[in-house]
Amino acid sequence: MKGPCGSFTCWRRCRGDDVEDDDSPFTQRGYNIREKHLGKLHRAASRGEVSKVERILSRGNADLDERDKKKRTALHLACANGHPEVVALLVDRGCQLNVFDNKNRTALLKAVQCQEEECATILLEVGADPDLPDVYGNTTLHYAVYNEDIPMTKKLLLHHADIESANKDELTPVLLAVNEQKQQMVDFLRKQKENLSAAKFERYTLVLVVHCESASIVSILQQNADVFSQDISRWAAENYAIFSPFSRQIKHHSNKDLLVQSLSL
Repeated sequence: MKGPCGSFTCWRRCRGDDVEDDDSPFTQRGYNIREKHLGKLHRAASRGEVSKVERILSRGNADLDERDKKKRTALHLACANGHPEVVALLVDRGCQLNVFDNKNRTALLKAVQCQEEECATILLEVGADPDLPDVYGNTTLHYAVYNEDIPMTKKLLLHHADIESANKDELTPVLLAVNEQKQQMVDFLRKQKENLSAAKFERYTLVLVVHCESASIVSILQQNADVFSQDISRWAAENYAIFSPFSRQIKHHSNKDLLVQSLSL
C-alpha cells in the first residue's frame, strides 16, 4: 500500500534527506543579493535607504513593480532584508502586493520565511494573500511553522491563513510541524482549536499520533483523538499505522481509547 504521495518516505523529504540543497525549500531564507545586478530602486530598497527610495519614486518615471533578473521587486528585497519603513513607503505608493519571484514567492511569503514580522504585518494589514504557494507548494503558514515562529503563525491564522493547505509533499502546516518534531509549535497549534474550525483539527489528530515518532508530541496530540477521522488524502489512522514505527504494537481497534493507549507505549 502506498502513502498519499506515493510512499511513506515522502514524510521525510522536507527534512532534506537525500535531497539536493537547491531542491529543499528550507535550506536558504534570505536572497543571495549581488548589488551590481540591481537597479537603483532595488538597491536602495535592499539597503533600507528610505530617503533614497523616496527620491527615486518622486522623479515619476520609476516602475514600482519592476523586476530584476530573478523576478524580484523592490518590495521583495525590502521584506527579505527587514526594512519595514521601505515596505510601508512602497505600499503607500501603490505597489502590487502579490507579485511572484522566480521561486513563485510573494513579498509576504519572503517576509515570513525570513522572520521579518514587522514587514509581514504591514502587508497582511493591507490585504496581501497569505495562501499563495511557492514552487514547493509551501504557503506562509508552512514557513512560519517550520521556523517555529509562534507570533507570526498566530498573526497569519488571525488573517485567515489556510491551515489545511498542503504542499507538494502532501504536508499541511500541522503535519509539517509533527514531521519536523516542532514540539512547541504542535502544542501551540493544538491550542488554537477554539479559534479555528474544530473539525479541521479533529481530522488530523490521530493520523498525527500514529505517524509521530516523538513520545512528547504524541502526548500532546492524543487528546480527544478520533480513530476514524481522515486527512486530506482520505487516509485514517489505521492506514498510516501500517507504515508507522508503532506498527508492531498496533492491532485493529474499534475503541479509540485502546488505540491511543497502544500508541503511547
